[in-house]
Amino acid sequence: MAGVELFSHPALHTRYRAGLCSAAALALLLIAVLTYVPPLLLAYRSHGFWLKQSAYREQPTVRFRYEVLFVATLGPGPGSLLAWSTFPAFNRLQEDRLRVPLLSTREEDRNQDGKMDQLHFKLELPLQPTEHVVGVQLILLFSYHLYRMSTFVMQSMAFLQFFSPVPGSQLFMNGDLKLNQRQLLHHCGLDTRYNVSVVNGTSPFASDYDLTNIIAAYWDRNVTTVFSDPNPVWMTGRAADAPFIINATIRYPVEVILYPLKTA
Repeated sequence: MAGVELFSHPALHTRYRAGLCSAAALALLLIAVLTYVPPLLLAYRSHGFWLKQSAYREQPTVRFRYEVLFVATLGPGPGSLLAWSTFPAFNRLQEDRLRVPLLSTREEDRNQDGKMDQLHFKLELPLQPTEHVVGVQLILLFSYHLYRMSTFVMQSMAFLQFFSPVPGSQLFMNGDLKLNQRQLLHHCGLDTRYNVSVVNGTSPFASDYDLTNIIAAYWDRNVTTVFSDPNPVWMTGRAADAPFIINATIRYPVEVILYPLKTA
């Protein structure tokens, strides 16, 4: 048998109101701000809640140190060497292999932002009519600085190398001095652990100028620079009284720097 409703009453609905300038309204606004703003600031300052590393772009401050170590291989046949550097101790070790070249260099700030963008390097090696160059090895030393996050200061190098079975008259190279990171850079502070010379220019020992030892010690670093994409052009047909010439353009590109995110 169906029931019959004898009485009903609507549910009680209560509202509390306050003026816009009252303490209750200000407290409500404060609670809303604290609910949304601090999490947004935390997410922004931490660069994300789960990321462990991040990256940024920076134009490094690079300057050529006017320090050079040069070795030329002569041929054809069993090759002899000619060598020269800006380190007097190295030159004293060369004896009759020492041959002083003519150097000219120019650094260029192409976009006028106060930072050098590239180095133009030219070396002219005087030769006897019977001498012929079949290979060159060249180390150029640089000062390399980063400032945007941490202040990172190091001395680095560009290593240029080329060999040919045909004697040459000129070598042209055009590439970038690229940053090579095997370790993240710090996000703040001062980092000078690699602000030491790549070549021990005061050493009297020949082993300290051996290219194999120099390059091996350099690549033990976690942060280096490398001469990338050199695009070598080897020219032949040298006149008997003409020098062998190296023309190199080394660019200082904008780099993507990797660094760890700050943890709480």
